[in-house]
Amino acid sequence: QVHLVESGGGLVQAGESLRLSCAASGRTFSTYFMAWFRQAPGKEREFVAAISWSRANIYYTDSVKGRFTISRDNAKNTVYLQMNSLKPEDTAVYYCAAKLGSDYYSSTHKYDYWGQGTQVTVSS
Repeated sequence: QVHLVESGGGLVQAGESLRLSCAASGRTFSTYFMAWFRQAPGKEREFVAAISWSRANIYYTDSVKGRFTISRDNAKNTVYLQMNSLKPEDTAVYYCAAKLGSDYYSSTHKYDYWGQGTQVTVSS
């Protein structure tokens, strides 16, 4: 069992930055494949970024490449999402997710555990 808690969301202006954190409970955090998803009002939850347990494999959706960076600190049981050059279209609730195994998936139903989400609002 893994319990995930996101933090770091807020209201920023376009062009500014935020760093989201996801703290995980459980001694086996380092074996989980971690990801960030987001859900804007009236839209489906979508994949943002993912990172393998070893940090050797990292994936991004095209719309955030070059602006967002996912990272993890297994010693601190935490995964991060550094978001730079934020745009109004990045406004959403951001969710941290975890799955067992090393295979990459961008589908929500492949992930076993979810946090409660943190709101990110980018004003123009």
